[in-house]
Amino acid sequence: MKMSTTIQQRIEELKEQLNRWSHEYYVEDKPTATDAEYDKAYHELVALEVEHPEFVTPDSPTQRVGGEVLDQFQKVTHTNPMLSLSNAFSKEDLEEFDARLRKLTNRAIEYVCELKIDGLSIALTYQDGQLVLGATRGDGTTGEDVTGNVRTIKSVPLSLKEPWNIEVRGECYMPKKAFVALNQSREEEGLEVFANPRNAAAGSLRQL
Repeated sequence: MKMSTTIQQRIEELKEQLNRWSHEYYVEDKPTATDAEYDKAYHELVALEVEHPEFVTPDSPTQRVGGEVLDQFQKVTHTNPMLSLSNAFSKEDLEEFDARLRKLTNRAIEYVCELKIDGLSIALTYQDGQLVLGATRGDGTTGEDVTGNVRTIKSVPLSLKEPWNIEVRGECYMPKKAFVALNQSREEEGLEVFANPRNAAAGSLRQL
């Protein structure tokens, strides 16, 4: 076996391990590795990639850029408008909404209910399974390119298991625990605190 092949295999092993640990920590909230174990593996990966840049890939944990504060963002025109639903404040509002859907689809409608998380709407575009664009909703037609900042969010996959061309839309939000910790840190530094978690999520995404 050639030395380069062995090194490439080790890099792939480290990437897979680090990405798994990050998912366990940031998504599942069930870490199986200590900070010291993660740091040791991460530093080994950095050293190998510095010596062998030909093996660096977009899905490597080292490619999660920290970035400087960005004052301006490139505008992005959404392929399909990012719209939102109107609020329903009464039983009658819900019944009217259901009636409109049944009329449009001419079939029975099944609903899934979930908690409303107040954050910043975001669209993630993957090409051949690689994250190539992260954009805010903006006015629904045109948003802001925040790809560099999105790449710092460790719960966002840089690559998919399949080479799909797909757009994923969701909500970028900050848990209350993280919000309290962030405001405490800002207050200690003499900075203005955020009014609520939604503003903190939106502000952080635009200022990373």
